[in-house]
Amino acid sequence: MAKPSLPQGTRDFNAAVLRKRDYIFNTIKNSFELFGFEPLQTPALENLETLMGKYGDEGDKLIFKVLNNGLDNKDKLQKTQEGFDKIISGKSSTAITERALKYDLTIPFARYVAMNFGQLTMPYKRYQMQPVWRADRPQKGRYREFYQCDADVVGSKSLWNEVELISIYNNVFKTLGIEVEIKTNSRKILAALAESCGGVQNMVTITTAIDKLDKVGIDKVKEELINNNIDESSIKVIEQYLQINGTNDEKVEAIKKLLPSELANEGLKEIQFLLDQNLPISIDFTLARGLNYYTGLIFEVKALQASIGSIGGGGRYDDLTGLFGVPNVPGVGVSFGVDRIYDVMEELNLFPSNINTTTKVLCFNLGNAEATKTMQVMQELRKNHVACELYHEMAKFDKQFKYADKKSIPFALIIGTTELENNTCIVKNLTTSTQQTMPISEVVAFFTNQ
Repeated sequence: MAKPSLPQGTRDFNAAVLRKRDYIFNTIKNSFELFGFEPLQTPALENLETLMGKYGDEGDKLIFKVLNNGLDNKDKLQKTQEGFDKIISGKSSTAITERALKYDLTIPFARYVAMNFGQLTMPYKRYQMQPVWRADRPQKGRYREFYQCDADVVGSKSLWNEVELISIYNNVFKTLGIEVEIKTNSRKILAALAESCGGVQNMVTITTAIDKLDKVGIDKVKEELINNNIDESSIKVIEQYLQINGTNDEKVEAIKKLLPSELANEGLKEIQFLLDQNLPISIDFTLARGLNYYTGLIFEVKALQASIGSIGGGGRYDDLTGLFGVPNVPGVGVSFGVDRIYDVMEELNLFPSNINTTTKVLCFNLGNAEATKTMQVMQELRKNHVACELYHEMAKFDKQFKYADKKSIPFALIIGTTELENNTCIVKNLTTSTQQTMPISEVVAFFTNQ
């Protein structure tokens, strides 16, 4: 029998990891709800037509398609074979696949808004915390199954929504103890760049290449642009654009000189609005966000002290629901990359020291009569929200202490023959190795005050 294994790019999570992940999830969720967002869940599967064509050519290649059920049905055998033949020849076939695992949370959210538009109170503020799947090449910080935590506002063009979302970023990362840089740019400025480099029809080509700058460097970006028929004079403009640096004010002035257009001006005004609110942001004109649905301000968050890519991102998409027959519904959203945030916190040792402690008290098992009394005490402790457990069998003290140590349980409660007769118990602090004897009637008060 083959050794069991996991699909590439997926992981198991043990109790210690899950508690740390829950710490991150709860921090993000609390912030979402503090800012007035309400929860939503959408299915793991979406119809293929819902997802395809929404993420650009690069994104479409990473969508996990799911085979239709019933492919072993004899009546469908010929149709199935024809479908496989089409896939092998490079063509799609609904005979084989009509559904896919969701690539992100934003497109399914737009689909949900379009389907329920008449019932939603606008502006609609929702958050989602669910897994998504991408057929990407697995590496550190990049997985094929991973969680996203998104907050979006639809039904409003107000830039105060962007202010609120950046404030959520700031609130969450301060709580988690991660020092970050929140970068911003505008797709309008990128569109103005495309206009000056052959036309808006080149925007996808240009932004897709720019989006790879951090990974491949300027020479590879230029090479990709050449391969996509961007002329030499346009590539020089793009190179000038990518070399803009300095303070936020200096960057704004440089764009005004390089791209003196109304479209670029609109983007700069929106960025200036955010700067006027004294938000902790920096302008980065190399930020492109490769997804095609963004139309306005875009964001990306990077940890300053960790060797990992972005841990959050998002932006404005003013007609995403138009893809599903409900036009002119503006929206803006941000996403947290929980898996990368986890890696950053592990690297920087930012998780609280007591995060892996669930059971607070291990109750020793010293015989049936003693365990019966101990169980009565445990029921009272649990009624008062003190997590406790009884060792599963009568055993030597050493064995039970070792069990508590392995599970990082901070206290032991011991009721032996003498304690049973006197209606008392021994409480031992396993961290300090101190102990005391107390009446059983005082146990609940003791642990609720710890």
